Amino acid sequence: MKQPAVYILSNKRNGTLYVGVTSDLIHRVYQHKNNLVEGFSKKYQTHVLVYFEQHLTMEAAITREKQIKEWKRAWKVKLIEEHNPYWNDLYDDLV
Repeated sequence: MKQPAVYILSNKRNGTLYVGVTSDLIHRVYQHKNNLVEGFSKKYQTHVLVYFEQHLTMEAAITREKQIKEWKRAWKVKLIEEHNPYWNDLYDDLV
C-alpha cells in the first residue's frame, strides 16, 4: 500500500494519540508496532492503528496531518469514532 496517508495510532481506546504521515502505511505501522521508531510513539506505546486516510499526493497528506495535529483532542476522537467506533486495530485489515 505505497500511497501517501495520514494515520492515527493509540495505545488503547480513548488513550494517547499519535498523528503521523507516510508514503507506505503498512511498513510505517509495522515500525511503530515493533518499537523501531524512536520518540513519542515508542515512549507511549501507541501501536494500535485506529484511523487512516489516503491522499493522492504527499503534499496533500502533509497538509492534512498538520491540520489534524492542530485539532483539539475531542475533534480527533470524533474523527476516529465516526470511522472506527470500537477503536479496532485497522492494521490487520491492511496486511
